[in-house]
Amino acid sequence: MNEKYWIVCPVCNGKTRVQIFKNTLLKDFPLFCPKCKTIHIIDVEELKIVIKSASR
Repeated sequence: MNEKYWIVCPVCNGKTRVQIFKNTLLKDFPLFCPKCKTIHIIDVEELKIVIKSASR
């Protein structure tokens, strides 16, 4: 069975509402954090998260 991982906010380390698998590939994904109310544009490849930009 595939294991799921939560994506955490890079600013506040709060749990977001997005889960990924090990083989998930995301490009230019708008990640919203409900705790600090920010939107981050991220790339995800093999559980490695790269932050491209952030805005409120």
